[in-house]
Amino acid sequence: MKQKYLGRYIVSDPAICHGEPTFRGTRILVKDVLEQVESGIVWEAIIEEWRGALSKEAIAEAIRLAREALAAHAPELATEPACA
Repeated sequence: MKQKYLGRYIVSDPAICHGEPTFRGTRILVKDVLEQVESGIVWEAIIEEWRGALSKEAIAEAIRLAREALAAHAPELATEPACA
């Protein structure tokens, strides 16, 4: 399997992090950055924490791709409500 571009900034390469999506040219996992966004960390702090290896555009792309994946797979992810 070869490197696959998931967007301008995000790739999946079996030789890097077992093929999990990372930001191009880094070993920074997209899921780690999305977790930081979810935690409420401001984007500038995320970029600083990763020593400038990311950009606001790269973070925005990760969020867009996550939104698109959720929209495409929502029926598969939906569960029945728990009984009270």
